[in-house]
Amino acid sequence: MTKYGLRAQVITYTILPTILIGGLLAGYFTFNRYMQANDFLINRAINITEPLAIASEYGIQDDTRTILRRIIGSTQLKNSGMIKSIAIFDAQNKLFVTSNYHRNFQILKIEEGQSIPEITQVIHHAKSIVVHSPIIDESNFLEYQLTFDQPRKVIGYVSLEINRTQVDLLLFRDAAFSILVVLIGIIGSLFFAFRQAKRITAPISEMASVVEKISLGRLNSRVEGNYSGEIESLQEGINQMGLAMSKHHEEMQENIDQATSELRETLDLMEVQNIELDITRKEAQQAASVKSEFLANMSHELRTPLNGVIGFARQLLKTQMTITQVDYLQTIERSAGNLLNIINDILDFSKLEAGKLTLEHIPFDLRECIDETMHLLAPSAHEKKLELSMMVGAEVPHDVLGDAMRLQQILTNLIGNAIKFTQKGNIEVQIQRINQEDDINNNVTLKIMISDTGIGISEKQQAQLFEAFGQADSSVTRQYGGTGLGLVITQKLVSEMHGGIDLVSAPDQGSTFWFTIQIEKNSHSPLEKLPIGHLKGQSVLVYESNEYAARACSQLLNQWQTTLTLTETELQLQRSLDKQYDTIVIGHSQCDNLQPLLAHIEKAKNFTNNIVVLINSSDPSIFEVIQTMGINHCLSKPINHKHLANALVTDKQLNQQLIQPKNLPVLLRKDINVMAVDDNPANLKLMEAMLKDRVNHVTTCVNGQLAVDHSQLQKFDLIFMDIQMPILDGISACLKIKDGKTNNETPIIAVTAHVLPGEKEQFLQQGMDDCLAKPIDELALQQIINRWTPDAKILALSSTTTPQTTSLTTTTLSFDWQLALKQSAGKEDLAKEMLTMLINEFDEIKASADKAINSEIDNVHFAQIIHKFHGGCSYSGVPKLKKIAGLIEQELKQGMSPDLLEPELLELLDELDNVQRDAQQYLA
Repeated sequence: MTKYGLRAQVITYTILPTILIGGLLAGYFTFNRYMQANDFLINRAINITEPLAIASEYGIQDDTRTILRRIIGSTQLKNSGMIKSIAIFDAQNKLFVTSNYHRNFQILKIEEGQSIPEITQVIHHAKSIVVHSPIIDESNFLEYQLTFDQPRKVIGYVSLEINRTQVDLLLFRDAAFSILVVLIGIIGSLFFAFRQAKRITAPISEMASVVEKISLGRLNSRVEGNYSGEIESLQEGINQMGLAMSKHHEEMQENIDQATSELRETLDLMEVQNIELDITRKEAQQAASVKSEFLANMSHELRTPLNGVIGFARQLLKTQMTITQVDYLQTIERSAGNLLNIINDILDFSKLEAGKLTLEHIPFDLRECIDETMHLLAPSAHEKKLELSMMVGAEVPHDVLGDAMRLQQILTNLIGNAIKFTQKGNIEVQIQRINQEDDINNNVTLKIMISDTGIGISEKQQAQLFEAFGQADSSVTRQYGGTGLGLVITQKLVSEMHGGIDLVSAPDQGSTFWFTIQIEKNSHSPLEKLPIGHLKGQSVLVYESNEYAARACSQLLNQWQTTLTLTETELQLQRSLDKQYDTIVIGHSQCDNLQPLLAHIEKAKNFTNNIVVLINSSDPSIFEVIQTMGINHCLSKPINHKHLANALVTDKQLNQQLIQPKNLPVLLRKDINVMAVDDNPANLKLMEAMLKDRVNHVTTCVNGQLAVDHSQLQKFDLIFMDIQMPILDGISACLKIKDGKTNNETPIIAVTAHVLPGEKEQFLQQGMDDCLAKPIDELALQQIINRWTPDAKILALSSTTTPQTTSLTTTTLSFDWQLALKQSAGKEDLAKEMLTMLINEFDEIKASADKAINSEIDNVHFAQIIHKFHGGCSYSGVPKLKKIAGLIEQELKQGMSPDLLEPELLELLDELDNVQRDAQQYLA
């Protein structure tokens, strides 16, 4: 036991047996004594009542109560200590005679309904005992037959009530005596227990004290005294231990002295090594600086010619060319753009390692993003005659918010690896939505799987896949090439998207890479992107011999709710060609032999007017050959859902532009007074132009102080306020306007070019009423005006004429004229004027960028310049320049020094030249 000491244990184990045994014996003898006294009392009462019953026979028969009263009175007098009352009852249970006056003689009577017992009966009550003895008529006993069957005649009974006081007193006396004996035994046990405990614990306490002294360093302490038995052995052991520890302490002190001497020598040596390490560290830092400079220079040198390739390819696309030439040039443009992205990704690896890579949060079409990636990778699969297919679940949203370029980078790495390491067979991409019940704040979780039939990966090799500059083995590196960065970048990008990546693979059995990401659904999706109404109910016959391609095609057609007939063999196709179909889709994988395809086309011509061929090739010459066979459409695998939908409805005389406005935004011109505040002239000019189409009167201010002055002079119905401005920023101006009397209740809308996560909530907490992001969307602007001035008088009502054509360019385009028109509310003159104003700022931006590279400008001043320039880029059709400026502004907001942004600044300078070159033809 560890909870109680030895003294307590000795005392406890000594007293407990005494208490238990004494208590049991005392209880037993007390109880036994009580039972004996009780039985004695009852037997004595019976011995009294039975003779009285015999003596009372004649008295009851002769009805002589006097004699009976004397008998029972005398009996009670002789036994007054025991008998409380005696009564005689007749056969009718009526009181015949009693020994004394008894108010409650009912306790002596037999209860009504019960017969008089033939033998003596004992009844126990709470404080007394009642004995009933029957009175038998035996006067004619000799006349009866002496048989056991002859009943006896009961003529009454004697009832005797006994007082239990004497028995209880006897019980209390015996119990008290037993308790006294037990207490004497306990006291005696305690006396001997304490003596024994003291005899044992005293030497143990002394030994414990000696052990404590030894533990504190007093190694000369010893246990004194004469003991015997086990305690003597313990004494000798402790003394021997102290002696041994004293010897070991002396030896240890000698070793410490020697070790101290050696440590001094080691410290001297380490000091020399630290000096050498410091020199080496400085050399490594210098080498790292040289590497960073090299990466920046290489970034500039590589991207400059690539931008030239992309630019001149686009210029060439504007000339008259054949379909094949256009396809080649588009492939060159896409490949160059892809190469540019790869260069950027390699440079991004250092950002990923430093945790400085920021993902975009912009709307895009998920299906189009994946289709574009598959289209870029399809030629590599076609060259190896691989079947590339894709399946997107019906529950997967198309309109999402996120970083489309990074998602394409992940898919490019994984699908590209699948194509690289697969010699024959199939590659299938599956996109599913998982954990729908756990969706929070419009975020969905997607699972994307890429399965192939390639060489596979062993378990040992899988452990090396996600290591930088490493691959499964050196033989693979030699055979297939690669830097080993692809999967590392992919893993880090997936992690940035709040997901995970894993794989299942075995040698010679293929591999399945899968990853999950969290992405936000876009709640604003005003355009219907597919003619679903015309696709629904169409009868479509599909012949596809490849099971993966057949599965992908049938899933897509089932989602469109067409009436699908799927055939995978020649026999099934022959049986299904028995009626007319709206469309017949024929898949063909062996493009080196077109004879079977020609036979299928000839059979299908009799059963439809619309034949669509899906081929596993990207060769334009094969497309031209197939087109001469009399088909309507020839599409490349994997299936592009828009191209297939367009092919299915072409004969229905639909517009070839699949993206049509669902509802044109309505322009409401209201009779209100609005003030717009912005320090950027281009932004302010565009804001004024857009507001004049929607409100009656517009007042403009170039800084917050002017806005405060105007707010004191006139009442405004709505104020649009830029955040970062000279003299007085937007937040301070908002607070001063709210403190005034004229416009203290006027809604103030924050207008900012780049909203970081959580900034909108901060604006609202600091006094703003709403937030509008740049570039300003006309529909969003109209909604803001309608929301905050619902009761204003409407002066005009019409539909906007803003072009709704979706630009086919990506963020790699330097200048997009259609985007510039859209951002200028469809006004060509305004678009040119704003573009000119932006280009006029290029010289100032170049000078500031050079100062930042040379560390000649502070963070705050440079951040203000970039913020103003970023706002101007939002309205001039320069998506890539806007992206670069936004990235630099975000890095500066997070506290990064301008001199550390040299690669981004060099890219900014390159893009300034590209924009200035591409925009000249529109400004001429």
